[in-house]
Amino acid sequence: METFLYVLKNKYADFDGRARRNEYWMFVLFNVIITIIGYAISLFGIFLESAALGILGTAFLFITGLGLLIPSLAVGVRRLHDTNRSGWLLLIGLIPFIGFIILLVFLVSEGTQGPNNYGPDPKNPINELDGLGKNELV
Repeated sequence: METFLYVLKNKYADFDGRARRNEYWMFVLFNVIITIIGYAISLFGIFLESAALGILGTAFLFITGLGLLIPSLAVGVRRLHDTNRSGWLLLIGLIPFIGFIILLVFLVSEGTQGPNNYGPDPKNPINELDGLGKNELV
């Protein structure tokens, strides 16, 4: 939950930098949980024949979907950046079936070690000074 809230509070629309697998998949997990809650509210409305509950569930899904669209795209782009790929590759997911599989492979791949074209390594930022004369700083 902390990772999900961190992404929402600190990196809501931040498309720069890199995101570790943990950051991405924890965000996706809580996004899925929120979606399931919305569908459950809607289904209870259908089974209880309550129009108000069905509308509430649908409104919940719509509002959370809109609210989480930008951070979902941003964390996806940062995840691709961690694998040293362009964020535009998220669009490959629009290709039916095969695009989803290719994108999934990119998203589960381990990030590049050390700095890459998109920033320092979020997994091990201390090693960024290696080879940059850190002994001269002493």
